[in-house]
Amino acid sequence: MTILVEARGGYRRITLNRPQRLNALTAEMGDALLAALEAAEADAACRAVLLTGAGRGFCAGQDLSQVGGEVDLAELLDHYNPVIRKLRALPMPVVCAVNGVAAGAGANLALACDIVLAARSASFVQAFARIGLVPDCGGTWFLPRLVGGARARALAMLAEPLPAETAAAWGLIWRAVDDAELMPEAEALAARLAAQATAGLALTKFALDLSAANDLGRQLDLERDFQAEAGKTPDYAEGVRAFLEKRAPIFTGRRR
Repeated sequence: MTILVEARGGYRRITLNRPQRLNALTAEMGDALLAALEAAEADAACRAVLLTGAGRGFCAGQDLSQVGGEVDLAELLDHYNPVIRKLRALPMPVVCAVNGVAAGAGANLALACDIVLAARSASFVQAFARIGLVPDCGGTWFLPRLVGGARARALAMLAEPLPAETAAAWGLIWRAVDDAELMPEAEALAARLAAQATAGLALTKFALDLSAANDLGRQLDLERDFQAEAGKTPDYAEGVRAFLEKRAPIFTGRRR
């Protein structure tokens, strides 16, 4: 199986599982990953997702042994773009644990997640220029928003590896951690998020994405509308009660 799914307490761990190929992507693997994300969304007990890779790499991007000169690259992306859209649209937080190289589409798959942790030995490579292609899977959207135009252009055009610690310093990812601590920290983070008011977290992630296309006035209106929606959830009522009673809240993640 190219995608492994394990149910944990409140979240699902989804693992890219082609370690012999550094988890390089195929069309079938993209379809399987999309199905795993859709299943997580449909599971009422799942309130967060943790995405990682098996073996010594996160994802080496497209498996070039699976494509040739006659392949329709646009058709190939029809298998991957829905995955990126689903990650951004999931009504729950998505943590990515980058355990090794994240190259090409693999790098942008990681950047599509909400919070990215990386092992210090990991690196991010926009490898497309090496074979005459354009960054895809959202790379041209994520990069300038995360690190600014100048760095985005250099990363995309030079195709040089960016060490995890530099990626964290630049704001490309949340944090670089010692290799041995990556999975324990990522699992603890996923469990922590799953125990939070995840309906509110979902609205937060959507508001942040929509801010890219809004001016301040429209964003203020959006915040007002999302706040009204969040205020109707059981978790808001529970949060207020817990605050007044000076205890830890017990959230359910339910919208109604």
